[in-house]
Amino acid sequence: MQETSQENVFGLAHLWAQGDVVSHSVAILIVAMSIASWYLILAKAWDWWRLRKAAKAVPAFWAASSVSEGIEQLRAAADDSPYAQLASQANCCNHDCEAVSGRLASQFDPSEQMERALRQQLSTTQASMENGLTFLATTGATAPFVGLFGTVWGIYHALIAIGMTGQAALEKIAGPVGEALIMTAAGLGVALPAVFAYNTFTRANRVIYADLDAFAHDLHAFFTVGKPLVANSAQIHPMRVRAATGAA
Repeated sequence: MQETSQENVFGLAHLWAQGDVVSHSVAILIVAMSIASWYLILAKAWDWWRLRKAAKAVPAFWAASSVSEGIEQLRAAADDSPYAQLASQANCCNHDCEAVSGRLASQFDPSEQMERALRQQLSTTQASMENGLTFLATTGATAPFVGLFGTVWGIYHALIAIGMTGQAALEKIAGPVGEALIMTAAGLGVALPAVFAYNTFTRANRVIYADLDAFAHDLHAFFTVGKPLVANSAQIHPMRVRAATGAA
């Protein structure tokens, strides 16, 4: 019994109890990075699902009897649908919403006004889609090194403690060193999901942005020429999604 209890001394609880301010700070930082990255992963997954749902309403927009009805169809699919925002911007410019005296935008040709408004809306949507990806990339790149630093610090203090006792037997070294390696494993456990999520969302965003760009081009052609180029719009469907998220 005494031998079993002695073997169970080492573990996470013992590592925390024997740690100092630096090791505690490293452990808290790793946990905080893990919580923040998983929050972003779930939030971005939810956003991507809503964008897919919004994209399915684009055919209903072109099938509507009027622009306002089509915009309502887009908004019914998602309240903050970027497709609805693009259509609203194009419709607004079509009714000379920006042709106000004293504004620089009023100096543009109506077609150029619409192109400018659509381009700005696309930039805003792209920035929103990429929000949080920088943190995921940073977490994936730095978490292993944070864990490695905790391991090095733990091994350093373990070796000092062993040197002070004068007992350099293998059974005296294996426990403290094994405890310190937990930090490296924790860092890798935080980094891997962040890297996978970053790559997945980056590819998925490229697909949705290409579809938004094609939809904006169709809107511009519809309001300036009167003939929507619907065939150019790369509608998102399960096959496209699987290709975006699964392709290397």
